[in-house]
Amino acid sequence: MPGSDSLYETLDDRFRPCTNGDSRLEILYDGCRWAEGPLYLPAWRQLIWSDIPNDRLLRWDEVTGTVGVFRTPAGNVNGNTVDGQGRLVSCEQGNRRVTRTEPDGTVTVLAERYQGKRLNSPNDSAVRSDGTIWFSDPDFGILSDYEGHRAESEIGACHVYRIDPATGDVSLAADGLDGPNGVILSPDEQRLYVSDSRAARIHEYDIHADGTLSGGKVFAEAREGVHFDNIRFDDEGRLWAAALADGIHCYDPDGTLIGRIRVPEPVANVTFGGPKGNRMFIAATTSLYSLVMSVTGCVRGLRWGA
Repeated sequence: MPGSDSLYETLDDRFRPCTNGDSRLEILYDGCRWAEGPLYLPAWRQLIWSDIPNDRLLRWDEVTGTVGVFRTPAGNVNGNTVDGQGRLVSCEQGNRRVTRTEPDGTVTVLAERYQGKRLNSPNDSAVRSDGTIWFSDPDFGILSDYEGHRAESEIGACHVYRIDPATGDVSLAADGLDGPNGVILSPDEQRLYVSDSRAARIHEYDIHADGTLSGGKVFAEAREGVHFDNIRFDDEGRLWAAALADGIHCYDPDGTLIGRIRVPEPVANVTFGGPKGNRMFIAATTSLYSLVMSVTGCVRGLRWGA
């Protein structure tokens, strides 16, 4: 039945309204090596996601249920989002850059260096309504040839960067992180949240008028043995975190862990989509899952969970 402990783990009564959807996960595809970066495109009723080691972007059609290849090679793409014009923005681990796909299919490089040095392996990005882009740059893609190309870091650290929408300049936005991973804007675009996989924390930064960040207080800290990947908001301000082997964690706006969704494979990324925005898509190791829920993803413009 909905809310069954076989799928949902309620840690706080505030989680109970979230458990009244599907009582089991639906498998949409199971042929990946390491699935990441799901992005739902409402206009096309399609989901694009990354299969990093196989160096391809895949596309699932909601109407027909078919899966096809969107792009290969794809530069070992990790995270995907869209900008205000509906253009795909991707973090290419293998090519060590952030790119934008234009309406005609051509690819524009948005960022590949900081102060003349090559980026490590961009992982995830968030786009504000004014066109500002923040992206995380851990070293995950250069540690081996599995999800990118083994190389030494030219920068020597893992940071979060900002791309200026007017000039295209890349500037340092946040440092002091061990392994910055998922990034997401708050629904009102006043704060940026960053998961630090190695430190097992989610940080909250204030965004100033000029796009600079301050603060960085710890919003949530994972329980022992758990690490975070990407993060997404629902429209009630709850934060959902892909917690790898521990499934999906749900945090109240005050930072309290209130519940968990159990998934049979380590979860890398989640996003919301579907015609009503209440379908959670889950990229978990070899598979793409979905779950129609009793909560709705945060809507910014026409984008679910971007």
